[in-house]
Amino acid sequence: MTELGPVAWPPAPIKTERLVLRAPEARDRAVFIELLASPEVHTYLGGPRPRSELEREVPEVPGQWPGCLVVELDGAMIGEILLRRATEHRCPAAVGKIDLGYLFLPGAWGFGYAVEACTAALDWFDGVLPGEPVVLATQTANVGSMRLAAKLGFTEVERFRAWDAEQWLGMRSPVTPSE
Repeated sequence: MTELGPVAWPPAPIKTERLVLRAPEARDRAVFIELLASPEVHTYLGGPRPRSELEREVPEVPGQWPGCLVVELDGAMIGEILLRRATEHRCPAAVGKIDLGYLFLPGAWGFGYAVEACTAALDWFDGVLPGEPVVLATQTANVGSMRLAAKLGFTEVERFRAWDAEQWLGMRSPVTPSE
Protein backbone atom coordinates (compact mmCIF):
# COMPACT_ATOMS: atom_id res chain seq x y z
CA MET A 1 0.00 0.00 0.00
CA THR A 2 1.20 3.47 -0.78
CA GLU A 3 -0.01 6.96 -0.18
CA LEU A 4 -3.02 8.65 -1.68
CA GLY A 5 -1.08 10.46 -4.38
CA PRO A 6 -1.33 14.28 -4.59
CA VAL A 7 -3.43 14.61 -1.42
CA ALA A 8 -1.96 16.76 1.36
CA TRP A 9 -1.67 14.70 4.53
CA PRO A 10 -2.83 14.81 7.22
CA PRO A 11 -6.08 16.63 6.52
CA ALA A 12 -7.61 19.01 9.01
CA PRO A 13 -9.67 17.09 11.55
CA ILE A 14 -12.95 15.86 10.07
CA LYS A 15 -15.87 16.41 12.44
CA THR A 16 -19.20 14.61 12.42
CA GLU A 17 -22.14 14.89 14.78
CA ARG A 18 -20.43 12.65 17.37
CA LEU A 19 -16.91 11.91 16.13
CA VAL A 20 -13.62 13.48 15.10
CA LEU A 21 -11.38 11.87 12.48
CA ARG A 22 -7.80 13.06 12.89
CA ALA A 23 -4.16 12.16 12.43
CA PRO A 24 -2.73 9.67 14.97
CA GLU A 25 -0.86 10.97 18.01
CA ALA A 26 1.41 9.39 20.63
CA ARG A 27 -1.51 9.16 23.08
CA ASP A 28 -3.23 6.69 20.69
CA ARG A 29 -0.52 4.01 20.93
CA ALA A 30 -2.26 1.90 23.59
CA VAL A 31 -5.48 1.79 21.56
CA PHE A 32 -3.63 0.83 18.36
CA ILE A 33 -2.07 -2.06 20.30
CA GLU A 34 -5.48 -3.03 21.71
CA LEU A 35 -7.00 -3.05 18.21
CA LEU A 36 -4.22 -5.27 16.84
CA ALA A 37 -4.19 -7.62 19.86
CA SER A 38 -7.96 -7.99 20.21
CA PRO A 39 -9.31 -11.47 19.41
CA GLU A 40 -12.77 -9.95 18.81
CA VAL A 41 -11.49 -7.31 16.37
CA HIS A 42 -9.41 -9.88 14.48
CA THR A 43 -11.95 -12.72 14.37
CA TYR A 44 -12.27 -12.27 10.58
CA LEU A 45 -8.78 -10.91 9.92
CA GLY A 46 -6.57 -13.93 10.47
CA GLY A 47 -6.39 -13.63 14.27
CA PRO A 48 -4.82 -11.17 16.70
CA ARG A 49 -1.13 -10.45 17.10
CA PRO A 50 0.62 -11.14 20.42
CA ARG A 51 0.51 -8.09 22.71
CA SER A 52 4.18 -8.52 23.72
CA GLU A 53 5.21 -8.40 20.04
CA LEU A 54 3.07 -5.29 19.47
CA GLU A 55 4.52 -3.55 22.53
CA ARG A 56 7.97 -3.96 20.96
CA GLU A 57 7.02 -3.13 17.36
CA VAL A 58 4.37 -0.39 17.44
CA PRO A 59 6.11 3.00 17.15
CA GLU A 60 5.66 5.79 19.68
CA VAL A 61 3.29 7.50 17.25
CA PRO A 62 1.55 4.70 15.32
CA GLY A 63 -0.23 5.10 12.02
CA GLN A 64 1.92 7.95 10.73
CA TRP A 65 1.24 7.33 7.06
CA PRO A 66 -1.13 8.87 4.53
CA GLY A 67 -4.55 7.30 4.74
CA CYS A 68 -4.63 6.46 8.47
CA LEU A 69 -7.21 8.37 10.51
CA VAL A 70 -7.98 7.95 14.19
CA VAL A 71 -11.67 7.88 15.08
CA GLU A 72 -12.22 9.78 18.32
CA LEU A 73 -15.32 9.94 20.54
CA ASP A 74 -15.39 12.40 23.44
CA GLY A 75 -11.61 12.84 23.25
CA ALA A 76 -10.76 9.11 23.23
CA MET A 77 -9.72 6.91 20.31
CA ILE A 78 -12.32 4.21 19.54
CA GLY A 79 -11.03 3.05 16.15
CA GLU A 80 -9.22 3.81 12.95
CA ILE A 81 -10.08 4.31 9.30
CA LEU A 82 -7.62 3.41 6.53
CA LEU A 83 -7.79 4.74 2.98
CA ARG A 84 -4.84 3.39 1.01
CA ARG A 85 -4.13 2.59 -2.61
CA ALA A 86 -3.83 -1.18 -2.97
CA THR A 87 -0.55 -1.94 -4.71
CA GLU A 88 -0.99 -5.60 -3.78
CA HIS A 89 -4.10 -7.38 -2.58
CA ARG A 90 -5.38 -10.89 -2.04
CA CYS A 91 -7.96 -10.05 -4.73
CA PRO A 92 -6.43 -8.79 -8.01
CA ALA A 93 -9.55 -6.69 -8.80
CA ALA A 94 -8.63 -4.39 -5.89
CA VAL A 95 -5.11 -3.56 -7.11
CA GLY A 96 -4.69 0.09 -8.06
CA LYS A 97 -7.85 1.19 -6.28
CA ILE A 98 -8.29 2.92 -2.94
CA ASP A 99 -9.01 0.30 -0.27
CA LEU A 100 -11.19 1.30 2.71
CA GLY A 101 -10.37 -0.44 5.98
CA TYR A 102 -11.59 0.11 9.51
CA LEU A 103 -11.06 -1.28 12.99
CA PHE A 104 -13.14 -0.37 16.05
CA LEU A 105 -12.84 -1.41 19.67
CA PRO A 106 -15.56 -3.95 20.60
CA GLY A 107 -17.04 -1.49 23.13
CA ALA A 108 -17.78 0.87 20.22
CA TRP A 109 -19.68 -1.71 18.16
CA GLY A 110 -23.41 -1.37 17.58
CA PHE A 111 -23.73 2.41 17.96
CA GLY A 112 -23.37 3.43 14.30
CA TYR A 113 -19.89 4.90 14.78
CA ALA A 114 -18.40 2.88 11.90
CA VAL A 115 -21.06 4.09 9.45
CA GLU A 116 -20.64 7.68 10.65
CA ALA A 117 -16.84 7.60 10.51
CA CYS A 118 -16.58 5.77 7.17
CA THR A 119 -19.18 8.08 5.58
CA ALA A 120 -17.22 11.14 6.75
CA ALA A 121 -13.93 9.70 5.48
CA LEU A 122 -15.46 8.80 2.11
CA ASP A 123 -17.08 12.25 1.78
CA TRP A 124 -13.70 13.86 2.50
CA PHE A 125 -12.03 11.51 0.00
CA ASP A 126 -14.60 12.34 -2.71
CA GLY A 127 -13.78 16.01 -2.22
CA VAL A 128 -10.00 15.58 -2.66
CA LEU A 129 -9.93 12.78 -5.26
CA PRO A 130 -13.27 12.86 -7.09
CA GLY A 131 -13.79 10.07 -9.59
CA GLU A 132 -11.60 7.54 -7.74
CA PRO A 133 -13.28 4.19 -7.09
CA VAL A 134 -13.04 2.75 -3.58
CA VAL A 135 -13.03 -0.96 -2.71
CA LEU A 136 -13.73 -2.76 0.55
CA ALA A 137 -12.90 -6.38 1.36
CA THR A 138 -14.44 -8.35 4.20
CA GLN A 139 -15.12 -11.94 5.13
CA THR A 140 -18.62 -13.03 4.09
CA ALA A 141 -19.13 -14.49 7.59
CA ASN A 142 -18.62 -11.02 9.10
CA VAL A 143 -22.28 -10.01 9.14
CA GLY A 144 -21.63 -6.59 10.70
CA SER A 145 -19.01 -5.65 8.12
CA MET A 146 -21.19 -6.90 5.27
CA ARG A 147 -24.06 -4.75 6.59
CA LEU A 148 -21.71 -1.74 6.86
CA ALA A 149 -20.53 -2.23 3.26
CA ALA A 150 -24.14 -2.19 2.05
CA LYS A 151 -24.97 0.96 4.07
CA LEU A 152 -21.94 2.69 2.55
CA GLY A 153 -23.07 1.84 -0.99
CA PHE A 154 -20.55 -0.89 -1.86
CA THR A 155 -21.71 -3.55 -4.30
CA GLU A 156 -20.14 -6.94 -4.89
CA VAL A 157 -17.34 -7.22 -7.45
CA GLU A 158 -16.22 -10.74 -6.62
CA ARG A 159 -15.53 -13.31 -3.92
CA PHE A 160 -12.16 -14.84 -3.13
CA ARG A 161 -10.45 -16.91 -0.44
CA ALA A 162 -8.08 -15.62 2.24
CA TRP A 163 -7.38 -16.70 5.82
CA ASP A 164 -9.09 -20.02 4.94
CA ALA A 165 -12.45 -18.31 4.45
CA GLU A 166 -14.60 -16.77 1.74
CA GLN A 167 -13.98 -13.04 1.33
CA TRP A 168 -16.14 -10.43 -0.37
CA LEU A 169 -14.84 -7.52 -2.44
CA GLY A 170 -17.17 -4.61 -2.97
CA MET A 171 -16.74 -1.39 -4.91
CA ARG A 172 -18.30 2.00 -4.40
CA SER A 173 -18.96 3.86 -7.59
CA PRO A 174 -16.77 6.91 -7.90
CA VAL A 175 -18.34 10.30 -7.29
CA THR A 176 -17.59 12.54 -10.22
CA PRO A 177 -17.57 16.32 -10.06
CA SER A 178 -20.68 17.90 -11.52
CA GLU A 179 -20.12 19.76 -14.72
